Amino acid sequence: MNSYAKRIAIFFYGIGSYAVFFATFLYAIAFVGNLPWVPRRIDGLREMAWGNALAIDVLLLALFAIQHSLMARPAFKAWWTRIIPRAAERSTYVLFSSLALIALFHFWQPLGGMVWQVDNRSGQLLLAAGFGFGWALVLYSTFLINHFDLFGLRQVWLQLLGKPYVALPFKTPAAYQLVRHPLYLGWFFAFWCAPQMSVAHLLFAVLTSVYILIGIYFEERDLLKAHPEYATYRQRVPMLLPRFKTRVAREEAKEAA
Repeated sequence: MNSYAKRIAIFFYGIGSYAVFFATFLYAIAFVGNLPWVPRRIDGLREMAWGNALAIDVLLLALFAIQHSLMARPAFKAWWTRIIPRAAERSTYVLFSSLALIALFHFWQPLGGMVWQVDNRSGQLLLAAGFGFGWALVLYSTFLINHFDLFGLRQVWLQLLGKPYVALPFKTPAAYQLVRHPLYLGWFFAFWCAPQMSVAHLLFAVLTSVYILIGIYFEERDLLKAHPEYATYRQRVPMLLPRFKTRVAREEAKEAA
């Protein structure tokens, strides 16, 4: 395969990987939200012994967590790019993450039982709004930090043009001035805003939340190494819960500056 044909193949590989991701993202909304448009959802009738179902669900979540974390580590990337083209590394990560989620959706086992159920109409609407806000915040946050770079499209496009990849500079636009991880905050809304919280949904929400908090620790450690200015940013901006300053506090901050 000549150089130009290889660049075209890598480009379409990146496009295909992104298409799989986006379809998986849309399915995830329906899966977690128990929407009727998909064949398998997070809740349903238990199909096997409770202990077996629990073990399968925990293993599926662990599989995703291991894949998602391992392939994101700089040491793994350095080794992995000896095997695959560097321009395809991010697209491959996106594809493998999507496949891990597809496996989770397909093999997920409902556990039965209900932890809470909100019957009040206003409460249901409020939680549904939080659920929608969470998914919207996740997607919005990816565009703030460059959606196309995050999901590998920028990398395969640059190599198609024969241009070198240049890492994006560290920046903190819009929501990143309120919290350091608005994308992860969106996941918390998406996973916990549920009018009906089943045992299976609670298991999913608890384990993914723990994974997110652990992931933040490792991600920030990598960011501190790559961007020394992140240390000042971390001191100034809270991790997940915004601090809204009062008018007096804002005036005092201006005077101090």
